[in-house]
Amino acid sequence: MRPGLTAVNVGRVVDAWMIDVPGERVLVREPRPADEVPLLDLFEACEDWFVAATGLPSGPGDVQSLFYGLPEGADPDDKVLLVLERDGVVSGLVDAVRDHPAPGAVSVGLFLLAPWARGRGLGRALAESLLAHAEGVSLVTASVPPGWRSGECFLEHLGFTLGAAVPRTAEVGNRRAGPREGGVRRAELRLTTG
Repeated sequence: MRPGLTAVNVGRVVDAWMIDVPGERVLVREPRPADEVPLLDLFEACEDWFVAATGLPSGPGDVQSLFYGLPEGADPDDKVLLVLERDGVVSGLVDAVRDHPAPGAVSVGLFLLAPWARGRGLGRALAESLLAHAEGVSLVTASVPPGWRSGECFLEHLGFTLGAAVPRTAEVGNRRAGPREGGVRRAELRLTTG
């Protein structure tokens, strides 16, 4: 990751910022070494999402693979990981790649909230904050497991256009797809840059 650049921000130096969620102290920041155990706990709590996305619960290597997992053709220096911390507790994670699949685009690989943090407005506040920091970005892409209705609705409410389900592939970015891993629905959000 380029020093000093975080999130989808391509212009300003931003290491951490607060987001406005009434009655809660919510911080968005880069992960730290001390976050490994809280991230393992987050992944374990999000078993429902992992089973929907990969066909299997999360494993211990999933946290470590966050730091090197990239879509094909992406530059490792454009990888961005952000932790959502609510009242001092790791509550979510965003994994994105700047300038992918093309310059001026951002590809979101993972947007994960702990089950107890869902439905509170945290995801929407986080997404809106990231979009507000998306200087020079004209396209945001994401994917959702087919039938993961809460994810589909979330993307639709943010203004994403969802495509049809894409069949399973042997490779997902720079890793092999799991034996039970299915396809995904791609989503796009076109932004006006001004």
